[in-house]
Amino acid sequence: MTHWIRFKHENVEDFGSVEGEVITIFEGNLFSNPVATQKTLPLAEVKVLTPCQPGKVVALWNNSKSLAEKNNQAAPEEPLYFLKAPNTFLASGETIQKPESYDGRVLYEGELGVVIGKTCKNVPEQDAAGVILGYTCVNDVTALQLIEKDPSFPQWTRAKGFDSFCPIGPVIATGLDPNTLSIKAMLNGRERQNYSVSDMFFAPEALVSLISRDMTLYPGDIISCGTGPGALPMKPGSTIDVVIDGIGTLSNTYE
Repeated sequence: MTHWIRFKHENVEDFGSVEGEVITIFEGNLFSNPVATQKTLPLAEVKVLTPCQPGKVVALWNNSKSLAEKNNQAAPEEPLYFLKAPNTFLASGETIQKPESYDGRVLYEGELGVVIGKTCKNVPEQDAAGVILGYTCVNDVTALQLIEKDPSFPQWTRAKGFDSFCPIGPVIATGLDPNTLSIKAMLNGRERQNYSVSDMFFAPEALVSLISRDMTLYPGDIISCGTGPGALPMKPGSTIDVVIDGIGTLSNTYE
C-alpha cells in the first residue's frame, strides 16, 4: 500500500509518498510512472494540499441502502449523480467557509472517493480496477435548504457548489480493496456516521463502469460514492473528521 500526498514546501508544490511522519519526494507525474528521489521531508514541515487536482468530482445521490430504507426511497436503477467544480475543493486542515448568501443548515457528508488513474470511457466493470489509481476521503458539504427552495428547479449545483464545499484528502491510498472499507464521520470528536462500502447500491468498480458510459473520466477525476446515515448540520466552530481506515483522516473546521 502506498499513500500519495501533494504538498507545498517553501512555496514549491510537490508530491510524494508518505509513511508515518516522513515524505519521500517523487519526480514526474503521479499518474504516469512517478520516480522516487533520495529527498525526504518531515510531514510536519509541509502544507498539505488536496492529493490531486481533479477536473471534476462526480458525486452520488441515493447510493446507500440503509439511508434509502430510512428515507423510504426506492433503489435507483442507475447511478444518480451531480458534479462539484474545482472552486469547491479544499485540503485537509483548511476551513470550510459558511456561505455569505445562505443562512440555513449546512451538512457534512463523509464519503469514499475513487480517484481515476487513466483516461477512460465505456469501461467494463471487470476492468474498472485497472483505471483506478486509489482511494481518498471526501466531505460532500451541502447547503441543504437550497435544494428544494425553488419548486420549479432543484438546485443541486448551487447547494453543493459553494467555495470550500468539497474537502478531499489527506492522501490517495493505493493497494486497497474498496469493498472492505468503512467510512466514519466524527463531529467535534463524536462519531456520527459509520457505514460500509457493502451498504452501497453501486460499488466503486460499478460506478466507474456506469459513469464512464456517460462521460470520459480523466486522471485525477474523483467519484464520490455517496453518503450513509448520520449526516447532520454543522455549527460554526465545529470540527468535522472523515475517517477511513487504510486511508486516514480528512479534518476540517467550519467557520
